[in-house]
Amino acid sequence: MRVLITGGAGFIGVHAAHHFAKKYDVLILDNCSRQGSESNLRWLQSERPTQVARVDIRNANAVAEVFKNFHPDVVLHLAAQVAVTSSVVDPRHDFEVNALGTLNVLEAVRVYCPRAVFLFASTNKVYGGLEHLDVSMNQGRYAFTDHPFGVSESEPLDFHSPYGCSKGAADQYVRDYARIYHLNTIVFRQSCIYGTRQFGVEDQGWLAWFAIASVTGMPITLYGDGKQVRDVLWVGDLVAAYEMAIQKSSQIRGQVFNIGGGSGNQISLVESLEILSSALGKPMPISMADWRPGDQKIFVADIRKAASDFGWKPKTSVAEGIHAMVRWVKDNENLFSKTFKVVPKAA
Repeated sequence: MRVLITGGAGFIGVHAAHHFAKKYDVLILDNCSRQGSESNLRWLQSERPTQVARVDIRNANAVAEVFKNFHPDVVLHLAAQVAVTSSVVDPRHDFEVNALGTLNVLEAVRVYCPRAVFLFASTNKVYGGLEHLDVSMNQGRYAFTDHPFGVSESEPLDFHSPYGCSKGAADQYVRDYARIYHLNTIVFRQSCIYGTRQFGVEDQGWLAWFAIASVTGMPITLYGDGKQVRDVLWVGDLVAAYEMAIQKSSQIRGQVFNIGGGSGNQISLVESLEILSSALGKPMPISMADWRPGDQKIFVADIRKAASDFGWKPKTSVAEGIHAMVRWVKDNENLFSKTFKVVPKAA
């Protein structure tokens, strides 16, 4: 089987490539523009030598040429502009990568490998701010009053921010190509994914950012009251979901799934800092700041459909995952010292 992974040098992509390269022929398609991508590729090539096509998905002709030569059986489309804040600063770039780039990849599949399984990494941001859902306080953190399992796939779409619009448009294109062109597409609306090899920053990959900042001595700012809740998912559990969905693709083609930590792996910002402090063996100095525009008090994905339709559930607890991530950050502190402007540690 041939597996093509767009964005394969990124955090999620390199884990997927490492996993699938154990038994399949893998090709990574990536322009390697994101920080950490070169480091990820060096690690991958040392572990499992893998083909790499340095191509930007905005270039339709270049994308088509890769597909024409490789003829994949599976396409994991993970390449994206991933930060809401960046989309606000440069909405055109955000659109060209997320919406137009996805269309370019879809068209290459339609022309050169129409029977391939196409799995698209969408986002929970397609549901918008969810202001209409009642939120209460439960045991010191926010909770949905009437949605104990979280937000399901039946929640109406409500794109907020240029990022939400571009990913939402791509999400709907992928769905419709299953209907109109009979492609074998699957959409994963992913929640907060975290793990090793994640070069998180303040506005994207927040859990990894907390760990990196703590280890390297950079300041941490907590926006809002710290009681905000997210469902977080260990990257290895996400890759397992990819494989299980691919195996069941004939039964679930054209469908959408919420993929996240679910109700069993929800955590507040303050609780995450407590686990990080335990993993680091020291308190974490933080500063507080006002809520930012668009900050949600809570998002938790209802993941029961994935469990029902292809048998997937997360296996890694939040504490287990955070401790593993902290160990990796400690072991690779030099990577972050080179990537970020590190504040010198106190003697």
